[in-house]
Amino acid sequence: MRVSLALSTPYLNSLLLLAEAALYFGVMAGLLRVRKRFGVGLFMSALGVMHFIETYLASSLYVELPLGVLSPGSTVLFSGKLIMLLLLYIKEDATTVRQPIYGLLIGNFLVLGLVGILGFHEVATLSNNRTPDIGFVQEMGWLMVWGTTLLYIDAIAIILAYEKFGKWFGRALFPRIALSACAVLTFDQIGFYLALRYLTDAPWSVLFGGWAAKMVAAFVYSLATIAYLKWVERPRSRTPRGISDVFDLLTYREKYEALVEVSGRDGLTGLLHRGRFETLAAGAIAANRTTGKPLSLLIIDIDHFKAINDRHGHGEGDRVLREIAALLTEKAGSLDQHVFRLGGEEFAVLCPLHHTLAWLLGETIRQAVVASPDGERLGLTVSVGVGTLSAQIDTLTNLYAQADRRLYHAKARGRNRVIGERHDLAMPGEKRAG
Repeated sequence: MRVSLALSTPYLNSLLLLAEAALYFGVMAGLLRVRKRFGVGLFMSALGVMHFIETYLASSLYVELPLGVLSPGSTVLFSGKLIMLLLLYIKEDATTVRQPIYGLLIGNFLVLGLVGILGFHEVATLSNNRTPDIGFVQEMGWLMVWGTTLLYIDAIAIILAYEKFGKWFGRALFPRIALSACAVLTFDQIGFYLALRYLTDAPWSVLFGGWAAKMVAAFVYSLATIAYLKWVERPRSRTPRGISDVFDLLTYREKYEALVEVSGRDGLTGLLHRGRFETLAAGAIAANRTTGKPLSLLIIDIDHFKAINDRHGHGEGDRVLREIAALLTEKAGSLDQHVFRLGGEEFAVLCPLHHTLAWLLGETIRQAVVASPDGERLGLTVSVGVGTLSAQIDTLTNLYAQADRRLYHAKARGRNRVIGERHDLAMPGEKRAG
């Protein structure tokens, strides 16, 4: 019976570590989620409170796992804190994330200063003859300063790595977060182990066991972060940033890119506006010439939109525009497909699809509008014209003209339909084009 229990202990410890990680991430993510209501101070205070116990456990409490010997303080708490700082950066900005980092660093230096003064006190003996262990507090203070210095470097490094990997992986967040965490936690494990080796003569098994556990922690916390961003709070759309300075440059670029992002979007619907359409479409056509990747354009117009404004008022018309914009964004789906408001009640979708698939996308959008609450209540429908790059249609002007002409045909033939290549018959008195 004892042998069986001994064999199961590493696996029991593994389950306990997973439970600790789930509890830590769940509570901290919950505090981050309610920051708009209660302020980010709740999140930051909890982060700071955990710092002492994290350092204490990392220096004194070790458990055996199949991966080796490791500390829950380093594996669960420190790895989790680093991921939480990255999540705070993703959801907020560099101005916010630097606050807990600088606060922890200054606070730990303050601990060392106070402990240095406390050592000069003549200590009164209590009735139980207990006296404070100032040496232990000093040792912990130095470890906390060293750990926080590493955290300062780690936090900057994981943000830089996250942005750098963004140039390779774009909006695929899992590899960006996981690879950044693995790289930085490897550096941190080596740095913190050197301090433990000096202060406590920790064995080499602690280095390798702790590193392996941190790699697992990076994977688990990255999955949890992706789940949070997907199902709890979606990340803001941002272009990956190149970084050459630390927080000041991060903050400046954050604000600058937010301004560019807002200035490139329609104020009512939040969609990209006509200016961005011309820029992105020109870039996509240039890429088509190099790669041969298909490119189609859907122009979508709300049928009888003026009647909605006249009958129900412009407030209702604005609401319908926002609903259509949300539906288009949902149905376009892929990040490679851009949705624009060209003006008034006219929208566009630029997508890397062959003509038949682009027509099917248009038909999906048309049917979704008809089946929507506004479709049933207001009789709302849309007409769609589909154009596709080809040997004859090889410029933005020609592509737009083709899709626009087919939209006109859809309107002229009764509306609530999608006109593509197969349906593009000349109207009476009109010569068929392209």
